Amino acid sequence: MTERPARERGQAQIELIAGVPILLLAALIALQLLAVAYAQSLADGAAEAGAIAAADGRESEEAAIAGLPGWAESRVDVEASGGEVSVELAPPALIPWLSDRLGVSSTAFARPADG
Repeated sequence: MTERPARERGQAQIELIAGVPILLLAALIALQLLAVAYAQSLADGAAEAGAIAAADGRESEEAAIAGLPGWAESRVDVEASGGEVSVELAPPALIPWLSDRLGVSSTAFARPADG
């Protein structure tokens, strides 16, 4: 086994020290994107639940909020008009202002059943 020159000693440690923060940042970005996708899925489901409730003659805003998990109830804005229900949801984020910027929305419409 040959010995490395003095200028190459410790290079692996330096690369590791530089690489770990980059990997952590990439993981945080990936987790934030997953949170946004999950929030979009929740907003879609809540809007659909509200529209179905409106078609059945029930309170659509309450139905939309009831379809959300506990953490989302304080981050949601629901507007209902006729059979149209719009849901805006702010996903969880480590940086508070980022949550507002990454907000998602969904709209669903259902006509009342005849009969």
